Amino acid sequence: MKSPYLPAALSYLLVAIVLMVAAAAARAQTAPPPDTADELRALLSRETKSAPAGTRVEFTIGQLDARLKLAPCQKIQPYLPAGTRLWGRSRVGMRCVQGPVHWNVYLPVTVKVYGQAVVAGASLGQGQQLAAADLRLAEVDLAEEPSPALLDPAAAVGRPLARALAPGQTLRQSHLKARQWFAAGETVKLVAQGPGFAVSSEGQAVTPGIEGQAARVRTDNGRIVTGTPVGERQVEIRL
Repeated sequence: MKSPYLPAALSYLLVAIVLMVAAAAARAQTAPPPDTADELRALLSRETKSAPAGTRVEFTIGQLDARLKLAPCQKIQPYLPAGTRLWGRSRVGMRCVQGPVHWNVYLPVTVKVYGQAVVAGASLGQGQQLAAADLRLAEVDLAEEPSPALLDPAAAVGRPLARALAPGQTLRQSHLKARQWFAAGETVKLVAQGPGFAVSSEGQAVTPGIEGQAARVRTDNGRIVTGTPVGERQVEIRL
């Protein structure tokens, strides 16, 4: 005699099997793509060959977002996205070029570039005018912050600090207060540079010449030009 409960039991069994298969498929979709560590390391090594001389480069490959659901792929091609600089926290592209679905994702990487740079020899306060005795050279990660690290202590001597520094902390351009090369109304030297030539003249500063900021200068014929302050009462114009 057939049990009246058998069809129901089979139904529950089929549902359980379907759920197990679905779960397995979901796990397969969210799993990271096949191992491409060798190709990634080759790409990173090739793209970081232009690091400054005398430095050593280390890089760490991060993880893809666990929430991504990627279709299976037989061939994954790593690449460097346009405009990307492998310096500090960055990323590389990963695209599936052989599989049922051609997907594209980005993988985080951290690039460290170790080299000699200027560091604080002791605790230095905000606004403090730097002396040679306050600074020393040490090996640091040049790529740890976007602002360039200072490589020559002489470039910092006499400059006031824009922020306090801890002992051993790397001194970067953003840590120094901008210099004012001239005031508005002063006579300045204009140096216009182009491919293979340079022309000098004089003008009157319309705006102050602050380091890292554009300055406006009125020439002898009354024309207003914009250039970059590069030294004491000196403005450079690129043609």
